[in-house]
Amino acid sequence: DRTTYGLPRGQDDLVRAVAAVNPRTAVVVNAGAPVDLPWADEVAATVQCWFGGLELGPAVADVLTGAAEPGGRLATTVPVRVEHSPSHDNFPGENGHVRYGEGVFMGYRGFEHRAIEPRFAFGHGLGYTTFALGEPGLSAATFQPGGTLTVSVPVTNTGDREGVEVVQLYVAPEAPRLARPPKELKAFAKVRLAPGETTTVDLVLDDRAFAYWDPGEPDGDTVVERVGAMASLSKRAERRAPGWQVDPGRYHLLVGRSSADLPRRVTVEV
Repeated sequence: DRTTYGLPRGQDDLVRAVAAVNPRTAVVVNAGAPVDLPWADEVAATVQCWFGGLELGPAVADVLTGAAEPGGRLATTVPVRVEHSPSHDNFPGENGHVRYGEGVFMGYRGFEHRAIEPRFAFGHGLGYTTFALGEPGLSAATFQPGGTLTVSVPVTNTGDREGVEVVQLYVAPEAPRLARPPKELKAFAKVRLAPGETTTVDLVLDDRAFAYWDPGEPDGDTVVERVGAMASLSKRAERRAPGWQVDPGRYHLLVGRSSADLPRRVTVEV
């Protein structure tokens, strides 16, 4: 329903003109979806405030003055160019019909699948302090379908003021049987810490963290092992019925601050 990816009425020129006079300019973007930010590297900070409603003004004022921590994280990906969006080739559709040609490679999954670096990654967000993530620990080295797996991540506020961190956990199958995204967000947790404080964040994974929808084969016999609502491929199976599937094998669990910033990794067998 948009005809352009850019900001309207010469706002990009206005931002650049102000930033040229004062590089310590903070830009507040009041938009409900990603927009082009060609001046992002020319300003000191960009605050994406979305549509905050009646109290948006006081909330933004608190963030800009440091009275409050900007603790949000991007729930979408901001591309450098609109052509980089996975859905670009299908817009606006034909005869009132839209084809979702990106399939499972939507959003950040599509950017990584095509090795395109975004302007701001899914899950990205900065605050007024810094954090360090420790080495994750696992409740078990092997995940059994029907059970749960807990990933414990030490988090330390290494800055000089209180702040918020959002610890994100992505699951990446090492050898997927079907075409799947390189990794997918499966758990996250927000934690508020005082300067120098350390805590442990527990992220719990279940079957759905490792599962995907298999459309099945058009014909042939199906041999599967059912576990609850999921299914695991038998070693002698050659075909499957449609449904949620959990493939046995090795999965990498990636922990970090965004889809593009994942410094910690552990591996589990399913």
